Amino acid sequence: MEQLVLHSFLETLFMVTASMFFGTAIGIFLAFLLVLTKPSGLWPKPWISQSLGVFLNAFRSIPFIILIILMIPFTRFWVGTSIGTAAATLPLTFAASLLIARIIEDALNTTSKGLIEVGKALGASNLQIIFKIQLREALPLIVSGLTTVSINIIGFSAMAGTVGGGGLGDLAIRYGYQRYDFTLLVLIVIILIIIVQCVQMTGNFLEAKLKK
Repeated sequence: MEQLVLHSFLETLFMVTASMFFGTAIGIFLAFLLVLTKPSGLWPKPWISQSLGVFLNAFRSIPFIILIILMIPFTRFWVGTSIGTAAATLPLTFAASLLIARIIEDALNTTSKGLIEVGKALGASNLQIIFKIQLREALPLIVSGLTTVSINIIGFSAMAGTVGGGGLGDLAIRYGYQRYDFTLLVLIVIILIIIVQCVQMTGNFLEAKLKK
């Protein structure tokens, strides 16, 4: 049983790490696009920002368990299967990117207009203003937001176990629930709590460092 728990823990760790890595990359791109193309942005294209905003809001409103089911054909196409860790990572990445895009967008929008005007006056390009001014100023908020998203993705990864996604959630369903092993269920809950606490403490530490 110890081997099963360790294997499931590593699967959960892989799913969360991979989905956060790729989700952050996609989310940053989407957030920059939203900030640049908004009506008051550096490259105003309202139709892009509005269309992208509707898309993000539409998919964010779908419960994750339903999103997994809706993405099964897409997952099968890319991964070759709809069950297992690799298959669960795809909808997790998609969900993470949607959450991260909005969080980073909100963080970037907190930058004072005065700083942006200074950047323009110094001849900085739009990308330089985004990366060197807005992103730098928003980093503490972004780290705080990514910490929250990571915790949500840990919960989503456990939820993915209900449809054969692997990880601790899958172990809890197959051995804890279906075999009435209450001790195993409690152990998995404790492990998940420890993971969440470690993520939260790391995020708080990084956020405090960036604020100094």
